Amino acid sequence: MEAKQLAVTGSSTPQSPVYRALLRAGPSLRALQQVHGHIVVSGSHRSRALLTKLITLACEAGSIFYTRRLFLSVPNPDSFLFNSLIKASSKFGFPQHTVFFYNRLLGFRIAPSSYTFTSVIKSCADISALRLGRCVHSHVLVCGYGSDSFVQAALVTLYSKSGDLDAARKLFDKMPERSVVAWNSMISGYEQNGFSREAIEVFNQMRELGVEPDSTTFVSVLAACSQLGALDLGCSVHHDVINNGLHVNVALGTSLIIMYARCGNVSKAREVFDSMNKKNVIAWTAMISGYATNGYGIQAVELFCQMRAHGPVPNTVTFVAVLAACAHAGLVHKGRETYANMRQEYGLVPGVEHHVCMVDMLGRAGLLTEAYQLIKELGPEEAAPAVWTAMLGACKMHKDFDLGLIVAEHLLGVEPENPGHYVMLSNIYALAGRMDRVEMVRNMMMGRSLRKQVGYSTIDVNQKTYLFSMGDKSHPETNEVYQYLDELMSQCREAGYAPVPESVMHELEEEEREYALRYHSEKLAIAFGLLKTKDGIAIRIVKNLRMCEDCHEAIKFMSVVTKREIIVRDKLRFHHFKDGSCSCMDYW
Repeated sequence: MEAKQLAVTGSSTPQSPVYRALLRAGPSLRALQQVHGHIVVSGSHRSRALLTKLITLACEAGSIFYTRRLFLSVPNPDSFLFNSLIKASSKFGFPQHTVFFYNRLLGFRIAPSSYTFTSVIKSCADISALRLGRCVHSHVLVCGYGSDSFVQAALVTLYSKSGDLDAARKLFDKMPERSVVAWNSMISGYEQNGFSREAIEVFNQMRELGVEPDSTTFVSVLAACSQLGALDLGCSVHHDVINNGLHVNVALGTSLIIMYARCGNVSKAREVFDSMNKKNVIAWTAMISGYATNGYGIQAVELFCQMRAHGPVPNTVTFVAVLAACAHAGLVHKGRETYANMRQEYGLVPGVEHHVCMVDMLGRAGLLTEAYQLIKELGPEEAAPAVWTAMLGACKMHKDFDLGLIVAEHLLGVEPENPGHYVMLSNIYALAGRMDRVEMVRNMMMGRSLRKQVGYSTIDVNQKTYLFSMGDKSHPETNEVYQYLDELMSQCREAGYAPVPESVMHELEEEEREYALRYHSEKLAIAFGLLKTKDGIAIRIVKNLRMCEDCHEAIKFMSVVTKREIIVRDKLRFHHFKDGSCSCMDYW
């Protein structure tokens, strides 16, 4: 009996043939099953070390059900087996099963370790299981691991990913020592929840304290710069990447492409793209999308053709980018061909975003009947409100009032609480001269307590962001900005500019209309930027809504009068104004 026990124990050592066979098998399911059979036949199945190695390799191989079956065959699993399995299932993408193994561990009355908690909390974060995560947090405190730096970092990640940023920040601020993982969790938490300015504030604090950022840090900060259009900070981060000697992998390279593209510097985005040794479908799509949103539709289509010939297989997101490029560039034939190729060549099923792009493309081109027919051929789920909204915009653009009313009535039926539909319908009635209907629509909005979204524009000067809204007088240099803008608009008038009164409420008197148009947020932001920057420096503005026709026309003249390039990123796309023309060719 003693000799047999020694033989079994000996088979579990790293030098034993069975253990070496497991190492050779690695995360290969078929090879592991063969070794498993040998373990059973040789009588080594009672060896905990062998079973633990076999189970963790099975998990790494991706066969979680085989892993669970092996685990359940162990009569009295110990803490080492549990911790190995909890760590492996969390690491290799089985968060729900991590929670299952954690509950089994508690059922066996085995005390969790800090490693246990780190893995379980990570899994809760991966599935956004905030309620369960809070329970685990309570267990952490009971077990005395509340001050463990790895557990704290995992908890910051959990609360950040689950959207409870207050809890995440409280934990983060209480940490006596913050690892780069904790900093990254807080920065990415803010960025992913739409608080880009807060993400950048934490990053600046990280810099001030001398904490060395890694590539993960830079990816999150670049994403925040992309949201804000903060080109100066984005360039600074790019310099840090170079100076720190970091390898620009696919994730970091793609983040740089997106940042430069969303800040309006497409040539720099392409420079990064061309410098990347490895490019996946996400990198290709980011560059194609960058061209599309900046008004370079032909370049987007050309790059898409290169991708099909030499790059990875396009996915549904890639096709959205190309179709959007075709819509904004008026490439109707290419758009139709691309839309058809999704199914015929790649077997991809078009979704709502693809239908929106197609209706937008056909509508912009004046093919309203074809666009409307496409909508009617879609199923109820495919013909989502976004598709009808694109159709309504086309009706307004081409002043097709009859069809516009049909579309608007449908939208009000499916989305009665969306103020944008009422505003668009009001505009259509106003363009048709039906002022009685305009009043009716506005009364409907008031009755539902609906208000149009407030427009604002931001501009970064010396890495500080300034925000302006229409008629805004809160800025400390309001008088100087307004005076300069008045002078600038007078120069634009002398150069041939005339206000486009369609852009504002139609019941205003002519003098009131011009006043309302003159002090739109983008004009104020541009005036401030021109005052605060040197000649020759491009002005970059970010607007939360679609730019109105009057501002679009006025900024073309501003670019002539000031001899500056002016770049505006509105809700839909970029507009590069230079020498009196726009990159969108007035087709937006």
